[in-house]
Amino acid sequence: MENSNLNLSLGAPSKIICVGRNYAAHARELGNEVPKEPLLFLKAPSALIGNGEDIVLPSQSARVEHEAELGIIIGRQCKSLSEEDDPFEYIHGYLCLNDVTARDVQKGDVQFTRGKSFDTFCPVGPENITLPDVSDLRITARVNGEIRQDGRTSQMIFDIPFLMRYISTQMTLNRGDLIATGTPSGVSQLHPGDICEIEIEGIGILRNRITK
Repeated sequence: MENSNLNLSLGAPSKIICVGRNYAAHARELGNEVPKEPLLFLKAPSALIGNGEDIVLPSQSARVEHEAELGIIIGRQCKSLSEEDDPFEYIHGYLCLNDVTARDVQKGDVQFTRGKSFDTFCPVGPENITLPDVSDLRITARVNGEIRQDGRTSQMIFDIPFLMRYISTQMTLNRGDLIATGTPSGVSQLHPGDICEIEIEGIGILRNRITK
């Protein structure tokens, strides 16, 4: 990998699968209805950066926002998991993930690819491969030390077992792939010079500076 601070234990993912509007309050704050089934989109792997690296604001956007998320690292290939399968047997570990979003681009395009995939728009880290239970972890986003997002993973509309089964039915999940599980309410704009921190209890803190 090109990024010196990007240290994913299973190497570069073949894809980053994101779940949109998976927290009801976040769906409402953007004027959207809660989805009846998971809303999936892909984020380009070229957007990945590590802890401590800069998020670069693109010239194509006037409003870039943070989104604090629990990330899942796939440990071994899986496809079409059934109710009898244990999804956690296919998970290698978890990490903090910032689904950085050019909100104006996203709204203008309607679909999410471009607004979510600018270079540096997927900071990740640190990893934790020993957490036995991630069903009710506090997840926060801070900008310059001020809390902007504050939620719990128990507030997800679709929980991790459901997401693993649902996504694996749509596409094969490969070893090293990442799943971003959605963000709580409180997303806000990032500006040059800001320090954005994503913290998930039991995992750690992902810290990135904003540049232009």
